[in-house]
Amino acid sequence: MDCCCSASCSVVRPTERRADVLCGQCGWWKWFCQIRVVPVWSSLVTDPSVQKVGGGRKKTVSFSSMPSEKKVSSAADCLAFMQGGCELKKIRPNSRVYCRFYTLEPDLTCLRWEPSKKDGDRARLDVCSIREVRTGKSTETFIHNGPLSEHLAEEAAFSIIHGDDYQSLDLVALSADVANIWVTGLRYLLAHPSVIGASGGVCTGTLAEGSLSVEGSLGSKMRSEWLSTEFAAVDEDGYGIVSEDVAVSTICKLCPGMKEAKVRLRFKEIQRSKEKLTSHVTREEFQEAFYELCTRPDVYFLLVQLSKDRECLDPQDLRLFLESEQGLSLATTEGCWELLRQYEPSAQGKERGLMGIDGFARYLQSPECQLLDPEHQGVCQDMSMPLSHYYISTSYRSYLLDDQVHGRADLGGLIKALQAGCRCLELGISDGPEGEPLLGVDFGPDIPRHHHHHHHQHAPVTIRSALEVVNKYAFLTSQYPLLIYLCHRCSPPQQRVIAQHLKKVFGTRLYTPEVLPVTLGGRPITLPSPEQLKGRILIVGKKLPSELEDSDGDVSEEDEEIGGGGPLAGRRMTIPGEEELGVVLVVPPPSQPRKLRLHKELSDLMSIVRTGSRSFYAQRATFKLAQQQSPPSSPCSPGTPLPPEPTCWTLCSLGEGEAGRLSSESPEDLVMFTKRTLTRVRPSSVRLDSSNPNPQGYWKGGVQLVALNQQTPGAMLDLHRGRFSQNGGCGFVLRPAVMRDEVSYFSAHTQGCVPGVPPQTLRIKVISAHNLPKPQGSGAKGEVIDPYVVLELHGVPADCAEQRTRTAAQNQDDPLFDETFEFQVNMPELALLRFVVLDDDYIGDDFIGQYTVAFECLQPGYRNVPLLGLVGEPLPHSSLFVHVAVTNRRGGGKAQRRGLSVRRVARRGREYVTLRHTGIKVLDEAFKPAGSLLKEAADLREEAQSATASFKEQCGLPPVAKLKQCIQSLSTRLQTSEGTMGACMVLREGYPCLEPQTNLTEPTKKLLSAYDTMIAAQKQLIEGADSLQDRVAQVQKEGMDFHEDLPRLGEKDGLKGRKLNKAVESFTWNITVLKGQCDLLRGAKMDSLDALRQLALACEACGLTSSSASSNSSVSTAELHYSSYSQSRRRSSTYGNGRI
Repeated sequence: MDCCCSASCSVVRPTERRADVLCGQCGWWKWFCQIRVVPVWSSLVTDPSVQKVGGGRKKTVSFSSMPSEKKVSSAADCLAFMQGGCELKKIRPNSRVYCRFYTLEPDLTCLRWEPSKKDGDRARLDVCSIREVRTGKSTETFIHNGPLSEHLAEEAAFSIIHGDDYQSLDLVALSADVANIWVTGLRYLLAHPSVIGASGGVCTGTLAEGSLSVEGSLGSKMRSEWLSTEFAAVDEDGYGIVSEDVAVSTICKLCPGMKEAKVRLRFKEIQRSKEKLTSHVTREEFQEAFYELCTRPDVYFLLVQLSKDRECLDPQDLRLFLESEQGLSLATTEGCWELLRQYEPSAQGKERGLMGIDGFARYLQSPECQLLDPEHQGVCQDMSMPLSHYYISTSYRSYLLDDQVHGRADLGGLIKALQAGCRCLELGISDGPEGEPLLGVDFGPDIPRHHHHHHHQHAPVTIRSALEVVNKYAFLTSQYPLLIYLCHRCSPPQQRVIAQHLKKVFGTRLYTPEVLPVTLGGRPITLPSPEQLKGRILIVGKKLPSELEDSDGDVSEEDEEIGGGGPLAGRRMTIPGEEELGVVLVVPPPSQPRKLRLHKELSDLMSIVRTGSRSFYAQRATFKLAQQQSPPSSPCSPGTPLPPEPTCWTLCSLGEGEAGRLSSESPEDLVMFTKRTLTRVRPSSVRLDSSNPNPQGYWKGGVQLVALNQQTPGAMLDLHRGRFSQNGGCGFVLRPAVMRDEVSYFSAHTQGCVPGVPPQTLRIKVISAHNLPKPQGSGAKGEVIDPYVVLELHGVPADCAEQRTRTAAQNQDDPLFDETFEFQVNMPELALLRFVVLDDDYIGDDFIGQYTVAFECLQPGYRNVPLLGLVGEPLPHSSLFVHVAVTNRRGGGKAQRRGLSVRRVARRGREYVTLRHTGIKVLDEAFKPAGSLLKEAADLREEAQSATASFKEQCGLPPVAKLKQCIQSLSTRLQTSEGTMGACMVLREGYPCLEPQTNLTEPTKKLLSAYDTMIAAQKQLIEGADSLQDRVAQVQKEGMDFHEDLPRLGEKDGLKGRKLNKAVESFTWNITVLKGQCDLLRGAKMDSLDALRQLALACEACGLTSSSASSNSSVSTAELHYSSYSQSRRRSSTYGNGRI
């Protein structure tokens, strides 16, 4: 479709990637492209000496390594690019988009654009009239432009605020790197007004001649001196020349991860451009190559943003970065000095307390800036709860190599599983020659018997040697208990040998309770905790009934596969998540369980009895029988009469297919069952290739032990590693509280939020990747790859999502993306985030690397993501660079659908969560006062959040911005021409308020009014939260007093069958909502105290405080409250994650 307007309408034709943009002249919607070879944060810009021809040449960003293109490594490069000009899209409040060619005048005095209907004097903007430069879509033009704004990239948008009335010029670049160049250059001019109007400007000459510099910034001088020192150290003769080999090795040493071939290629290009006949390298050429290869544009733009003009950070700059961006609210100046000394490479920088771009890049790549919270690198959860309250790292037949049929037994698999932190190992045992049992056994009548160890070229593995290996490596990685899942069909004599080996090899480590502890009521107590069982080994297997205590006997041996019949008999089933394979499994009809003769000596060593699916169905049948004979109750409520307690601890083993159906069809029953009973899921028998099921599908159902083939790498094992890395890799991770609490409402298939708890918003900006290797199995020649990043969120069904970046074509190993993605997280405790880097132009293999992390382990701010290989090994120097932000507010857009029947009443445009009617009169009367309390609590939270969001919007910052960043923006507007501040912070009743000190402009008054509104809302929340929380907790307590009498009270009010069942479900719902609201209110108060502390510190750092305010003790009180509050607490939902 062609445009019908005049030729002045510049509409870019479609090439590869397309989006709808409005033609500014004719009003038609046209396709425009974002050229695929233009990445964000590009490291190369076209030589500024090449001027546009006839006003029609458009500036582009290129990946070519020709010497005519220069690295963006200073503000001078940005200004030179701006002087050459490029096309930007101008956004108007009337939703029109105009494509214009913008340039910066040679004397740096003004911006001009063409074509324009205005004359030349009006189509300009004086630099001296610019007040500030904002990034992103933060002005009213962007915010109120509706659908049009949604099609514009956030990273490529920026606004120039100018004039006394703070008008905005809203622009969108073709790529985010171009936007960053303009923002950096304009901010430099604002910080250096003296260079504006200089004769001929400052951006003349070329970089090769050494004259393209901006007044020799402090950071660039410090960097140049450091490189000169390093060059002199390898210049043995002192002639200022070194060999190419020496220069290459020196750069690779200074920049770890840099490929030697890449450095040599750059030196060859320099030599070719200068027509040199020798390969020796001068100091200037050494520095030029280092600037080109080792300057990360993403780090440079961030550094300039933080340091404003010096291109280096002092301790105060670094502290402000740590507090406002990295979430380290308790950072100190002394700690920042230590970071400077540790990561700054130059002696001058260490001495003067300055961190340049190379030191800043090293810090951002250090373990301190990794995505994984260092607190989770050790055990950080409460380990004193029963074993059934934890997910347990479990391996499945890890002793097998290759597949499940022809694979041979090998001890290396057991060692790797234990080193990986597995706390439950399966050992299959079969009869061996000469009375010595062997490792390896087949299960299932449909699989031909095949002893893995009977390969003629491999010696068999005895169970004694396997137990010795287990004993040696059992507690090297984790000190917490190890479960040995014993599967055997051995003869009684060889069972006796097994028992003797267990006792002799494990010795005192073997946990063998002689009598199961019971309560006063005669019921066995819950399982012991991991803390109580430290250093102990528990055997899981078949055990003789109590009536056969003095002799051998027969026990039923359920099939270890899908069999077992029961309610699923005759059902046609597929493997969950793999229906496309077309493999249909038919559950066999119930059959007589096979009998296994069990030796008493081996039976006595069993700490936990292994059962099959019949134990689950028996308990559920007991529930149904209880519902028929007595007042029923919900299976997810403890009001239901429990079946007779077993006389021993049990572990229920389910097949993959059966467990998948239970988690889909009876999720509440499964969660309730796992509150008291350990449950294990094993891979299906059709997985002969030792592939793995998706463990997330069973974790959401409460299953504690999801057995995986640890010898088979892939996405499923990546999720397993990510899950168990959140508690120091000890093999135990505390399950969510909704799976542990006696009274809690939770369904694995919740399509909305947990009752009464709003979802959290996770925003991930994928900025860049570094030192990416080729896919290991790639058959492509050469080193060039086309990488892209896939972000996967795994959790409850409502949270599962996948998004990807665009492909960085022909960008070799350092692609630049700068793309932002947003996820809604309803159940943070179950969410896992997986980064996958793939090659879009692959032959044979596209996998480059991955990293999986639990949501609760995420650190906010700028973080590096260390990439792992296919089997979990670290890829040297390979990483992603991302920015992470987590908020409790939705980021706009369409409302999310809610699957749970949360009744919400809209009032004044606000949603309120309400309690359910139970139908039990006395119970409804007890819950009645909570209605007004919940509305009051929601109003307090929402008003504080809305006031804060409005203040951030007035400051021109996104909702994820920190309040310190807002004060920084505010201080620039409050600064008068005399250099003083137009407002001062004073403490009123302990709250930081801003009082005007001079006449302010109307936009600034509006901004101060938004600040006052925010302080008032925070004050109201802080002062009212405690009493309101106590009243909500009192209603919850009164409701719980009726918990044990629910069946009787329901029968009294005439409720039977399903009605009573519904009443108990509503009771459970209400208790869960009240718990969640108490936690939300407590967290909101802590957030408000944190906000006050941020504001007070930011005002002090920006010069907005007076001596009287700093001496007031009220601020220290707020700091005291905040310091005792765990920073990580706010990432979890209404239920805690068990952290100590």
